[in-house]
Amino acid sequence: MTVEDAPEMVTRHDAPEMMAQDDAPEMVARDDVTDQASLHARRMMAALDLPLDTPGLAGTPARLIAALRELTAGTREDPGRHLEVTFPPEADKPGIIAVTNLPFISLCEHHLLPFVGSMTVAYLPSPGAPIVGLSKLARMAQGFAARPQVQERLGEQIAETLHTRVDCLGAACQVAAEHFCMTLRGIKAAGARMTTVHLKGAFERDPLVREEFLRLRGS
Repeated sequence: MTVEDAPEMVTRHDAPEMMAQDDAPEMVARDDVTDQASLHARRMMAALDLPLDTPGLAGTPARLIAALRELTAGTREDPGRHLEVTFPPEADKPGIIAVTNLPFISLCEHHLLPFVGSMTVAYLPSPGAPIVGLSKLARMAQGFAARPQVQERLGEQIAETLHTRVDCLGAACQVAAEHFCMTLRGIKAAGARMTTVHLKGAFERDPLVREEFLRLRGS
C-alpha cells in the first residue's frame, strides 16, 4: 500500500458508518411503529381470550407483527423498478421469454390468511429491444405478491407492469394458488386451487402466441 492510497481507503471505510447515521431516524420510526403494532396485537389476542402468560405465546404479538411486515414488504417498494435491469438482446427477433413454476406467498386481503402457489410470467420482446434480467422478473412478481392481495389483481398487476415498463410486444401471467381462507376455514375445501390467466398485447391478440404461452405454462 502506498501513501497515496490511504485517503481513498479511509473514505471507503467511513462510508457505511455515515450511511448508518443517516438512516437512524428512519430506523427509530420503524421500531416505534413495530412497538405500537405489537401492543395492538397483544390487545387483540387478549380480547380473544388467548393466554399471553405462557412461554410459547408471550412473544407471539411481536412475532406476528414481524411476520406481517415481511409478508407485506411489497407495499413499501415499487416492484416494477426491478425491470430496469436489462441486457443487450441475443437475437434480432427473440421468441417468448418466460419464468415458469415461480413460487410465491401472498396474503388474502379479506382475511389476512396466505394464498400459496406458483406463477408463469412471460413477455415477447420487441425486435432489437433489451431483455430483462431473469431474476428481476421473479423479484418484480414476488414484490407484487408481498402485499395484501386478491389473486385476480396480483396477476393483472404483474402482466400490466411487464407490458408497460418493458419494450415488448406483449406480456402474460398465469397464477395458480391454494387459498387458505377457503381451505382452512369456511367451506374447508382442502386441495382446491384457483387459476387465473392475464394476457396483454400480442398474447391477447395473436392466437398463436397465446397458444404457445398456454402450452408453456403447462410444461
